[in-house]
Amino acid sequence: MATKKKTAKGKVEKKAKPKATKVIKKTTGKKKVLVSTVTVPSEEKLDIIKQFQVKEGDTGSPEVQVALLTKRIEKLVGHLKINPSDNHSRRGLLGLVSKRRRLLHYLEEKNQKRYKEISQKLGLGK
Repeated sequence: MATKKKTAKGKVEKKAKPKATKVIKKTTGKKKVLVSTVTVPSEEKLDIIKQFQVKEGDTGSPEVQVALLTKRIEKLVGHLKINPSDNHSRRGLLGLVSKRRRLLHYLEEKNQKRYKEISQKLGLGK
């Protein structure tokens, strides 16, 4: 829903309100109170996170990020095999590959052992 606002010149501008993907509401009697907005990851994504997390509750380690990017890359490669002229997706794929490469380089510099483990698990090699 948009809100209307008058400018100094008398023109009416509309501002769009940000949309939440999922809203959790708590009901207390007759009132509904907004508690938080949450995006729910898919089951496949949760499985990948559980498999590659370094510790409990870990979602941002390089290992998890590389695994999630690898899954997205695999899906995009499959899409591009079916749609070879989809250049917009091809450009997105190149961005994902670059991001994964940068994360792997970071991990290689910080911890050689963790880098080798993730490369073997995902079947990535130099």
